[in-house]
Amino acid sequence: CGTGTAGLLEQMRAAGGDVIGLDWRGDLGWAWERLGEGVGVQGNLDPAVLLAPFEAVAAEARRVLDAAGGRPGHIFNLGHGVLPDTPVDTLKALVDLVHAETSKRKD
Repeated sequence: CGTGTAGLLEQMRAAGGDVIGLDWRGDLGWAWERLGEGVGVQGNLDPAVLLAPFEAVAAEARRVLDAAGGRPGHIFNLGHGVLPDTPVDTLKALVDLVHAETSKRKD
């Protein structure tokens, strides 16, 4: 899915999508209400937040994970591509944080 296509979620599902990408402007709960059971949703972190101090990145990542609520089928991802000036160390730290948070939440 592209950015700004939240209004097309039902049509993407009807077209046979098993996993639907959601940009950072879409609400995960709202998206799942429209998509129903049995479909994965990926995304939802604003890629611009990766340019902020890591404390802000971590807070936004946790917000996305909280919104997902451990629901099966959620794939944590950016709501669109990585911006060119994004520090690689920030991406690595984000991956580590998401792995740690999802492990904690499973226990």
